[in-house]
Amino acid sequence: MSPYRRESPDRLYIITSGRSRGGDESLDAVTLIVTESAPVPGMQSEHAAILRLCVSPMAVVEVAAHLRLPVAVTRILLTDLLDTGRVSARHPAPAPSPARPLASPDVLEKVLVALHNL
Repeated sequence: MSPYRRESPDRLYIITSGRSRGGDESLDAVTLIVTESAPVPGMQSEHAAILRLCVSPMAVVEVAAHLRLPVAVTRILLTDLLDTGRVSARHPAPAPSPARPLASPDVLEKVLVALHNL
């Protein structure tokens, strides 16, 4: 049984101040979170734990695993910290596609010419 399945629904309600929605929709599982400030006295313990965890970039799903909380609850907590500027989010770059190639055709042609000249 996963750790958060054993959590009391009351505790999760308290952690999120009763919110079941409100997490930043752009925070997906692989978004990296980085601490921008240190915890302060009187801060909610989960918020302080996130700030200590994310000194180095950490994915949202990893933060949830360390806190032993559901990802949805973790996203709400992270949104609180994002709104106050205590953390920043680094969203993953979209994968290259035909509409959005990794390099322009001009650059690829120059590389091809340079390789041919070798």
